[in-house]
Amino acid sequence: MLRCFYLACIFMMTASPTKAQKSPVDFVDPFIGTTNFSVCNPGAVLPHGLMSAVPFNVMGSDDNVYDKDARWWSAPYVHENSFFTGFAHVTLSGVGCPEMGTLLLMPTAGALDVDYHNYGTPYEQEKASPGYYSVMLKKYGIRCEATTTLRSSIERFTFKKGQVNILLNIGDGLTNETGGNIRRISDTEIEGMRLLGTFCYNRDAVFPIYFALRISKAPKEQGFWKKQPPMQGVEAQWDQDNGKYKIYRNYQRELAGNELGYFYTFEADENEQVEVQMAVSFVSTKNAWENLRAEQEGFQFDKVHAAARQQWDETLSRVTVEGGTDEQRRIFYTALYHSQIHPTILQDTNGEYPLMENGGTGKLEQGNRYTVFSLWDTYRNLHQLETLLYPELQEDMVRSMIAMYKEWGWMPKWELFGRETWTMEGDPSIPVITDTWLKGLRNFDIETAYEAFSRSATMPGRDNKMRPDIDPYLGKGYIPLGMYAADNSGDNSVSHALEYYVADAALASLAKELGKTADADRFHRASLGYKHYYSKESGTLRPLNDDGSFLTPFNPKDGADFSNAPGFHEGSAWNYTFYVPHDIPGLARLMGGSRAFVEKLQAVFDQGLYDPANEPDIAYPYLFSYFKGEEWRTQKEVTRLLNTYYKATPDGIPGNEDCGTMSAWAVFSMMGFYPDCPGSPYYTLTTPTFSRIVLHLDKRYYPQGELIIETARPDKKAVFIDKMLLGGKPFKQFRISHQALVNGKELLFQLKP
Repeated sequence: MLRCFYLACIFMMTASPTKAQKSPVDFVDPFIGTTNFSVCNPGAVLPHGLMSAVPFNVMGSDDNVYDKDARWWSAPYVHENSFFTGFAHVTLSGVGCPEMGTLLLMPTAGALDVDYHNYGTPYEQEKASPGYYSVMLKKYGIRCEATTTLRSSIERFTFKKGQVNILLNIGDGLTNETGGNIRRISDTEIEGMRLLGTFCYNRDAVFPIYFALRISKAPKEQGFWKKQPPMQGVEAQWDQDNGKYKIYRNYQRELAGNELGYFYTFEADENEQVEVQMAVSFVSTKNAWENLRAEQEGFQFDKVHAAARQQWDETLSRVTVEGGTDEQRRIFYTALYHSQIHPTILQDTNGEYPLMENGGTGKLEQGNRYTVFSLWDTYRNLHQLETLLYPELQEDMVRSMIAMYKEWGWMPKWELFGRETWTMEGDPSIPVITDTWLKGLRNFDIETAYEAFSRSATMPGRDNKMRPDIDPYLGKGYIPLGMYAADNSGDNSVSHALEYYVADAALASLAKELGKTADADRFHRASLGYKHYYSKESGTLRPLNDDGSFLTPFNPKDGADFSNAPGFHEGSAWNYTFYVPHDIPGLARLMGGSRAFVEKLQAVFDQGLYDPANEPDIAYPYLFSYFKGEEWRTQKEVTRLLNTYYKATPDGIPGNEDCGTMSAWAVFSMMGFYPDCPGSPYYTLTTPTFSRIVLHLDKRYYPQGELIIETARPDKKAVFIDKMLLGGKPFKQFRISHQALVNGKELLFQLKP
């Protein structure tokens, strides 16, 4: 009877007139997240594609100075801006530091001008969908379109009659590095290299990108340009035709330097279309050409676009939803889309890729080598989403991480195209790989991974690149203030230690699973060191001095504006105090019991202390469900947060996307369950957004295939879970193991107001 009631309610809520069926790809809006510091962009890219072709609109009015009215963060594109200077090739999505965004391809009309201050233009008629972007350039009346394969792009420009130009600017971009070269191969082909790196101001993380470019029409004129440096002591003699840029027409074969470009000039007929293809490699120009020839035959823009759309639709169709509003479906599928941009494949079509931190070249025999591991962010939920929906990709990602250890002795922390940037803190590979293993994915070398984990968790700090401040952690159980700065400025000691506790808790679980009992006990004890930081006076975690005394004076609200208060990184004590996901009952005892814990946690939300864009506290709303009778608070807060911060608008992501982390939070939350403890194979249940959700699981990993989640919602105000059925049987818990969920086949929710 209960199941019949569920299905009757679901039918009443979802019944509607028949209308044209939309595919998941039709609900994606790439303009979501292009402002509000989210750092997403509407450019063309494939799932986990190395190549992206992205509109670049952050250039300003003076060299290295951006317009006072322009928004400038870490992205090649910001929604409010309107000054188009070309398509950038190979970009990052949702990162907090500027990087990449070079190889700028720009069409113009009229006399040749290679200064972006002059050739940039306002634009209109923007359109974007997965794998496609188009825009009309107002100054020139040129329509620009872009689409991509995994390692190459193709742009199509539709011109008006008259002289037109296509410019490749390799001198400008987002990266802090400069320098490159261009070599002319034929009338329609060039190749070259551009230096990139210094991500988040790590001076050692520098690497080259190689490119190959070909154009569909031979030009009437072509050549290089180079920006001339100021001349000291004499009047500068600039090229008479082009201001401060020296033009090399037709006769030059190769040029190197810091501010370079290449131009093609044509006489176009009305509505004539010219297509440009570019491929990249992080190994060599030879490999870039191989990538281009392997992935694109001839110039067939529409064929490439259709294939890109199809690939995105297949990727997004791992989950199908019914019910909800059109806006909710746009939010959901755009979030799933954003979650599948990074990590990015790195190897070329011949299997070659740059080895991690050693300058050599490796070669894959099967699978993919991945890069862009923003692990401080993504270890919390994105890799759990991959494990569930895309397990074949997650295993490749784990194998990539283990290979990095073999290549240079350390697991990745924040890896970028074969270089370690050392951005953020912690030991995040441990919970990622532990979580993957404990959920049943086993096609990787766990013993080598465990060797790497033990090394970083036990090696003294003088030799420990992953945990350089580990000595007091091992000796005292905590990290005191002053490890990096005597005046505590920029000291992130509490944040560092909390990340190590989470990693060690995961490592203890893995050691136990592998039969390493003594290690399991050791790392479990280490993970409980967070108790040193709890201050009854402030009711929060609080930085410790070297002698074990608490920092005084102390305001737990300091740092809430993303500044670094002593002890905490990009947040306040309130953003970190409940970040002990592996021992919530123990933290509750410190706070005086479950009632005190719940009241204090509720106050975080009620008093505006919760930051939805700050990773350490994004699981906070799920912690209520650890306490019987308080689960309704999780359901209320998650519903409220989704309705408040996630919208089908450019500002529809609550702050920095962080390579898919914010979107993964939305995907899980809208499906009705969330992995609130990294490295633990459990989820906390909450109210699903849709009346019917089908997870089309990969039968190679999950033989039962589909997992169906259905929700009976008597009215719109019904957000609280009244009853649940799992596999046709009553289910009364609000936390569920991964295996129980995926083997349950059908999870039914009955809601109440």
